[in-house]
Amino acid sequence: MEIIDSLMRKGVKIPNPAGVEIGPEVDIERISGNGVVIHNGCRVQGEHTLILDGARLGAEGPATVENCLVGPGVELKGGYFSRAVFLENACCGSGSHVREGTILEEGASIAHTVGLKQTILFPFVTLGSLINFCDCLMAGGTGPKNHSEVGSAYIHFNFTPNQDKATASLIGEVPRGVMLNQKPIFLGGQGGMVGPVRLDYGITVAAGTIVRKDEPRPDRLIYGGASKAGNIEFRPGLFAGTGRIIRNNLVYIGNLLALRQWYLGARSFFVGDRFPEALIDGLVDTVEFGIAERIKRLQELGDKMAQAGDDSLSGRWTAVEAVLQDRFESQGDPRLREAFLEKLLQRIAGLGKKYIAVVQGFDPEGSSLGTAWLQGIVEEASEAAAAALK
Repeated sequence: MEIIDSLMRKGVKIPNPAGVEIGPEVDIERISGNGVVIHNGCRVQGEHTLILDGARLGAEGPATVENCLVGPGVELKGGYFSRAVFLENACCGSGSHVREGTILEEGASIAHTVGLKQTILFPFVTLGSLINFCDCLMAGGTGPKNHSEVGSAYIHFNFTPNQDKATASLIGEVPRGVMLNQKPIFLGGQGGMVGPVRLDYGITVAAGTIVRKDEPRPDRLIYGGASKAGNIEFRPGLFAGTGRIIRNNLVYIGNLLALRQWYLGARSFFVGDRFPEALIDGLVDTVEFGIAERIKRLQELGDKMAQAGDDSLSGRWTAVEAVLQDRFESQGDPRLREAFLEKLLQRIAGLGKKYIAVVQGFDPEGSSLGTAWLQGIVEEASEAAAAALK
């Protein structure tokens, strides 16, 4: 109880101290005493756990928070949360199961009983209830009333009959998505997506539809009824469409490399009381973990293809991996980067370190500069890796 008493003396509100468990390894200096509430049934664990002003844990049910970075005003209402990052005013409903590699940026939210792992949701993205949405990056929308959304009872299918997970899907992308000026994407409820899929902004998927193909065109309505019935001979170990699958994986990795540079090069200027350096470090670490995961899964796919007699990926894997490692620290075109960051600093000087307001207020020239800088990083990595396969 000593650690709980220390937190309460700091100002943390714990209505039922006897019903809360705080691990002895938790650093109480990383838990704010300003408006933080830890409700009955909560367990807080991990030496890296960070909980900032106004965060609330367990308002709807017991919550386990393990080595998470919890930003200001975040609500983790109930469930299990491990090695994830939640930025200001993100919200997770009861029954959440949020695991490593996950980032919810400002105002992103999930309703009750949602599973996330290796998932990145950009600001304001909203997921309904009863959803499994692992191995996805989703962007789109301009604010709390104009956001990308996933309807209830949605599944991202991220495991194949061949037992590989080279299946991460891009719903939107990083270079335009970070500018918070794109049309939202809507994935209708009672539906699903067979990864890896790429969708552009402005796309609406009708309820009950299973998305199986990329749609690079914006402003489309995708709809479909029940699949045609069939019963044909099939055995795991047969691979089809691997060119598209590999390409989508390389583009996804390129987007994560671009996001890493966005966090290092742009987000870092917003470090302050409500966005401490520990959050930047956590964002970068999480993206790096995601990059390593995607490279690992792609290599595993190559190995399985080779077992089936196709060594087109595994036979060139050393060269592909070398290209990706070589591009890891690439900051993109220095002229574009410096021109954009100069405009960013000008806006910060006028508005202060208000991330959403600063980014949303860019004129077309400013946002285009930022997008071009990041798109160059995506293309540099993905195209060079694709060339290594030829």
